[in-house]
Amino acid sequence: MTELHEQLKRLGLRSGREPIDALLVHAQKSKLSPVQFLEELVALELRERDAANLARRSKEAAIGANTPLDRFDWNHPRAIDRELYEHLYALEFLGRGENVLFRGPAGVGKTTLAKNLGLRALERGHSVLFRTLPAALADLMRQESIPATERRLRRYTSPDLLILDELGYVPCDSRAADLLFHIVSRRHEHKSTVLTTNLAYKQWGTVFKDASCLGALVDRFAQHCHTLDIDADSWRQKASLRRSTATRDKRRSDE
Repeated sequence: MTELHEQLKRLGLRSGREPIDALLVHAQKSKLSPVQFLEELVALELRERDAANLARRSKEAAIGANTPLDRFDWNHPRAIDRELYEHLYALEFLGRGENVLFRGPAGVGKTTLAKNLGLRALERGHSVLFRTLPAALADLMRQESIPATERRLRRYTSPDLLILDELGYVPCDSRAADLLFHIVSRRHEHKSTVLTTNLAYKQWGTVFKDASCLGALVDRFAQHCHTLDIDADSWRQKASLRRSTATRDKRRSDE
């Protein structure tokens, strides 16, 4: 059996020894025909490859920790278009290269909803990259030459879905605006970009001051864009208030 497993590895099978041994036992007990056994082996190998592919793409996506969508409290916001989000969750916008803008104050769930779109895209076999916008621009601006910048830009232009979080929290100079314009422009109409922000389009000038490309940047991003506005109080402030209230009540009960 050890020799057989080694030969299967040489053929390129990724399935481990234990699943294959279990399949052999199942084949013997169920008296599978040679064709049935091969079908089961192929199915096992495909599952293994799909799992390995998902693990690799998930690592590259760098989505990190996140609240699952089934734990998102849709009753918390005063206003949110849940129907639009469920439509986006079907990922039809990816096939059309359309963009998504999550807009609202800090702490209302924009990042959570954006990340869950990314996770859904990964499950469906798409390549995804998640970055905060300040981190992405800082990464590009660290490049020391035009060729190096061009190579690094491909990291942001190649994924099927690019999620850039937190536009509006850190001011950027005109060079950073140019880099974001290059990303949006190169993805325009064939690959989807998701942005989260606390600002209306007309306020983007407060972030990208004196950027000559700002009008073109907004125009290209907004041309084929689904906008989901969230009107709510901060989840974090609500959680903090709840903890403070619980601590106060406990202290009173102990007195």
